[in-house]
Amino acid sequence: MRSSQKQGELFKRSNLFGESASSSQELIFSKKFLETWQEKIHSHQSKLFQGIAFTNHQTSLFEENTQSDLMVEKFQPLKLTPLPLSFWRSSKPHHNGQAIYIVVDKLNESEKFIILYIGETISADQRWKGEHDCKTYLDNYCVALQKVGLSSQLSIRFWNDVPKQTIARRKLEQGLIQKWLPPFNKETRSRWQTPFTTEIY
Repeated sequence: MRSSQKQGELFKRSNLFGESASSSQELIFSKKFLETWQEKIHSHQSKLFQGIAFTNHQTSLFEENTQSDLMVEKFQPLKLTPLPLSFWRSSKPHHNGQAIYIVVDKLNESEKFIILYIGETISADQRWKGEHDCKTYLDNYCVALQKVGLSSQLSIRFWNDVPKQTIARRKLEQGLIQKWLPPFNKETRSRWQTPFTTEIY
């Protein structure tokens, strides 16, 4: 995995997306609230980062693991190369073709990580261009942290060794979402009471 030593420089909010993604409303949260929210997510995901697997449903002793199940289990997000969220503006191509992509934050000068969003695409070099709801959520998140003196070290990471077929890739995406429970995915926002999305206003 590429060293994250310079991530603080790479992922400053002033050039988070290389474009404007302004918040629609002023967000004001206390430092304690934000740290508690982050810690709840980290408490769940830290076990997965350590390779401690668990599932959200009971499986039969005779039920065979599908290829998607096996890929979910072998997923190692921190071994993927971290890129700035404005990666697509670079003249150097980073990723092409199909991918699962994740947005990760390294928490406030610590060695703790949380996955904020998981998505899939058939065109890794194009998906993050233009409008994307997650960009607004991330901008709201960074504004809230900044107001209380907490830092964010956001990165986007691509996993290209995934199915080219859309149905299979989306099944893998859903498996990862159900396992990692990233707070900015629509499937899991209510679990974490995510306060940075438009539905919460």
